[in-house]
Amino acid sequence: MPKELFGTDGIRGVPGAAPLDDETLYRVGRALGLFLIEHEARPRVLIGMDTRESGPHIARQIAAGLADDGVAAASAGVLTTPGIAYLVRAKGFSAGVVISASHNPYHDNGVKLFAGTGMKFPDEAEERLEQEILRPARPSKSPRADAALRADASLAREYLDFLRSRVIPGANLAGVKLVLDCANGAASTLGPELFRSLGADVTAIHDRPNGRNINADCGSLHPEDLRKAVLKTGAALGVAFDGDADRAIFASSTGRIVDGDGVLLAAARHLKSSGQLKGARVVGTSMANLGLERALGEEGIALSRVPVGDRYVLEELLRSGCNLGGEQSGHVIFLDDATTGDGLLTALKIVCLVALRGPLDTLVRGLKTFPQTIVNVNVRAKPPLDSLPEFARELDEATRALGGAGRIVVRYSGTEPKARVMVEAERAEDVTRWAEALASAIRSAIGA
Repeated sequence: MPKELFGTDGIRGVPGAAPLDDETLYRVGRALGLFLIEHEARPRVLIGMDTRESGPHIARQIAAGLADDGVAAASAGVLTTPGIAYLVRAKGFSAGVVISASHNPYHDNGVKLFAGTGMKFPDEAEERLEQEILRPARPSKSPRADAALRADASLAREYLDFLRSRVIPGANLAGVKLVLDCANGAASTLGPELFRSLGADVTAIHDRPNGRNINADCGSLHPEDLRKAVLKTGAALGVAFDGDADRAIFASSTGRIVDGDGVLLAAARHLKSSGQLKGARVVGTSMANLGLERALGEEGIALSRVPVGDRYVLEELLRSGCNLGGEQSGHVIFLDDATTGDGLLTALKIVCLVALRGPLDTLVRGLKTFPQTIVNVNVRAKPPLDSLPEFARELDEATRALGGAGRIVVRYSGTEPKARVMVEAERAEDVTRWAEALASAIRSAIGA
């Protein structure tokens, strides 16, 4: 059954309004506590957050709900989403809670839940949690003044130790010039500290969070400042994270922007050459560029596509026995190292490859990116798309016109009231024509 609260990446909204109002957040804590108590006698939950000003208050509401179920909560303070996922698994926590809206602006926030395995809860578990959260009201109490969570700084240090242990053997980062765009988010301290501790010469930008500037014209969605800084400083490489640092986008020494598709190609080539690529296959999503599929094919590597969402990438990696997958947005999973997309880990791997094998432009040589556009359409409802006659006719015509020289992916957003129309083709004019035609058909039928 469709979920009301949980989207593809947890619960999202505007703090103070449903579903991020105090009562619902308290219920999230209660529901999670009750769920964990069913499985173990004395569960512990780790809570972390990005740099949004609303994070501490949301964390206290959830902690209050957990406390009313007798579940202990520890705080890592400001830490990346993958950092929490790692620590939950490494430290034996029963679950993890991350307060973050990832790449969204500061006025949004969200709640992401991780199981004790360090992986996101499966859909069936989220459905059970939803049922409990939405049950008729039960007695509740507001967080007490002494319920504030105190961050344990040793947890961040342990996470950094783990990252340092994942340096590719033989890579020497001493003196490598890097630019890090920290998005004024969770990587603002961790990113520069990690690479400086490995000897890199780091220039950090957008590393001064104030609670309201997270992702503001910076980070992985806005790599323009990164490109400029790389060219100005003569850096070997630039990396842009998003607010919770589970994704990374790169700028090469020549200013070329390299997204998750390029990362997958560079990493797959390295893993195959060193005999470490399992299954001769990479897992991507429906949004992966056709150019990636063709470049991998020339290397004798297949691309498996799954729906958008890192949880679906992970599920396919586990099912197929493969060890590399990710999304064009910069979520990349190195399954031999971690169970979630980790921007800092991805950055470390690519910086190591540059140190070992030469410039990023060389690592992604042969990747021809097909023209692609995504048109977002605000919608008032989300009926099955094939139930919209005009849209169905346009889709059939576009599919026949493009043939094997293009792709069309149309889906609803899992976190927003939007339909996303992606068209990819060899000719830019075909991309524009069919994207606008399909978006117009959706707009006419269900546009907001």
